[in-house]
Amino acid sequence: MIRVTLPQHLRTLAHVGDEVQLEVAGVVSQRSVLDALEARYPVLRGTIRDHVTLKRRPFIRFFACEEDLSHESPDAPLPEAVATGREPFMIVGAIAGG
Repeated sequence: MIRVTLPQHLRTLAHVGDEVQLEVAGVVSQRSVLDALEARYPVLRGTIRDHVTLKRRPFIRFFACEEDLSHESPDAPLPEAVATGREPFMIVGAIAGG
């Protein structure tokens, strides 16, 4: 089971708690985790990734094992600790201001 944490606004939209657990077949990557998340919670489609390009939205960041994975290839395998469920894949809403 892959553990995924979501920012508050996406938890509210999907009506879930702090963390969701997903089954991911094959290589555990950003793409496979997000595909599984959107399949289970269709209301999240287009909120994390663009509908057409499937690129990460500008104010969304991805973290795992204390590393920012936001600019990594979406098909790169996630750390083993995420793939085994020891650590969560964190989706974070970035904060901007001035």
